[in-house]
Amino acid sequence: MSGSEGSAVERFVNELDTVVFAFGALLTVSVIVAFFVNRSAVETTIDTVHGEMLSYMSWALLVIVFLIVIFLLFLIVEPWGKIKLGDEDPEYSFLSFFAMLYSAGFAAGVVFWGPTEGLFYYADPNPLFGVEGGTSEAIPLAVQQTLFHWALPQLAVFTIMGIAIGYFAYNYDNVPLRVSSALTPILGKENLDGPLAKIIDILAVFATIGGVATSLGFIGSQFVTGLDYQWGLNFGDMGILLVVTTMTILFTVSMVLGIDKGIRRLSNFNMGLFVLLMVATFIVGPTMFLLLLGSQAIGGMISDFTAMSLYTGAAEGGTGWVEAWTVFYWAWALSWSPFAGLFIARISKGRTVREVAFTGIVATSAATIPWFTFIGGTAVWAEHNGIADFSEVVAPEGAGPEVSGFILFEALTFSVDLGVAEFAVPIGSVLILGFMVLVTTFFITSADSSTLAVSMMTTGGKESPSTINRIFWGVVLGMTAAILMILGGEGGAGALEQAVVITGAPFAVVCFLAMLSLIKNFSATRGRVLLQDKTVLIGSSGDPSSDDPTPAAEPGDD
Repeated sequence: MSGSEGSAVERFVNELDTVVFAFGALLTVSVIVAFFVNRSAVETTIDTVHGEMLSYMSWALLVIVFLIVIFLLFLIVEPWGKIKLGDEDPEYSFLSFFAMLYSAGFAAGVVFWGPTEGLFYYADPNPLFGVEGGTSEAIPLAVQQTLFHWALPQLAVFTIMGIAIGYFAYNYDNVPLRVSSALTPILGKENLDGPLAKIIDILAVFATIGGVATSLGFIGSQFVTGLDYQWGLNFGDMGILLVVTTMTILFTVSMVLGIDKGIRRLSNFNMGLFVLLMVATFIVGPTMFLLLLGSQAIGGMISDFTAMSLYTGAAEGGTGWVEAWTVFYWAWALSWSPFAGLFIARISKGRTVREVAFTGIVATSAATIPWFTFIGGTAVWAEHNGIADFSEVVAPEGAGPEVSGFILFEALTFSVDLGVAEFAVPIGSVLILGFMVLVTTFFITSADSSTLAVSMMTTGGKESPSTINRIFWGVVLGMTAAILMILGGEGGAGALEQAVVITGAPFAVVCFLAMLSLIKNFSATRGRVLLQDKTVLIGSSGDPSSDDPTPAAEPGDD
């Protein structure tokens, strides 16, 4: 072994948080092995636990995510927003910071569900609204529901974890950059290496691998299905392995290059292509209709936000709908919250709490809302007017949501009037190619940023883990995504999605405690916002040993 190889291995070994690395790797590999050994038993167990958990925790997820959104909006406009994460200047420009936060957070899911999700709500609207599916009344509600799912709430759980981790890691000595640090005031600074902190970090690794691999499995399936649907290229399981292996090599190279040379540059490219594809669809599609539809859908989302956030379907018999969509999305986002929060903290050093909160839920929503309005709205419009047939997308045994983007773009044409004749330009082929590239690049940015975060989790919070560590987790993540894709045709992916809910739901509690940790610390060190500092919340505010008379307490003083 050469000196350089020896030093690389030595650095890998020395930097490991042995407990978190060993148990995180063991849990992940055990799930993979279990699927091969006795898949049906594992699926049955997961299905049972998933059902029981939804029965008792679905309301909690809705309430907690709603409270986190309110708190982040509060941080944007109130004095606590001025608090800075560390003493240094920001490392990246705001646009690069925004692009990395958006690409790493959940943009891969945005690309996958953009042309698809509205179709499902058009066919089967939220019972809250009492509208029949497939009607003109269902069109704006379909887009409104999509905007609700992909704007503020999902982004909020990432952002609250990023602010909490970054604040305690950068503003206090000897607090590492890891998930459990978000609970520093609750766990106690001296207990960040204790058993409870280790359990949180181990579950963070497991939840991240499960949540991200499932998402990457969706994106990989979209790419492979697109090759088959558009060009008839079906290579079977070997083709899936080849595609995912190629993508794994690409995101591993990007990850090894580091944040500045790899993730930042690719994220900037992603956002450029993302905007280009969105604007092209807006121009080629029903432009004026999309403007009207977007205005109505945004207005509906704002006016109905509280009702949609806390709707459980208890009286209308819509519990199943809410659990299948809203609760599932919140749990899935929560399974991403450890990795996304850690990555957001890593790139937010030097920024204020207000900047991070604004970028995390407002700026990113400003990018997401037009995408789902233009792409999703065009798909629903095309289905309603018979311009494209998406029946195989929403059918239970159909081709699935992976093909909706290709059906949509294939149906779009651009007419050019030359005076003597009018020509229809098949721009759909160009859009499909751009869509395939966007799927691939967002796959890469989501994978390399999540792998970097897992590497940080398993090294005790090091900002720049060793290359060997990052490559190890990159391979594990790629293998897990490939396995999900291969098993998807036999129900394996569905079972893993349920497993993601199981691993993600506990992080609702972690995110809620992270919010309480920030409130506790900000109140103690920066002054209370609602109550004066001397207000006693529980007990008497008087001093019984004093001889001076005290005024009678008014109701509510305690």
